[in-house]
Amino acid sequence: MAKLKTGRHTSALKEVRKSIKRTQRNTSIKSKIKTSIKRVEEAVRNNDVKVALEQLAIAFSECDKAAKKNVVHFKAASNQKARLSKIVAKINK
Repeated sequence: MAKLKTGRHTSALKEVRKSIKRTQRNTSIKSKIKTSIKRVEEAVRNNDVKVALEQLAIAFSECDKAAKKNVVHFKAASNQKARLSKIVAKINK
């Protein structure tokens, strides 16, 4: 199957479908990261150490998964984790 009547190659059409799937998957993963970060920051604002530590573990997991799948750069994930650890450590004293 080289060409369709429209003049587009079938391989190009398949790449478009693949890119749409990847974009949706990446958007979903990035959204999970942002949500988990917001939950940690909210717990820190409320000075709730226990909840902050629980949410920090979840945020770490989401960042690591995203870095493993190359959705975000591994150093960007590491920087996020360090920033979150720093703000949780302030209230954990």
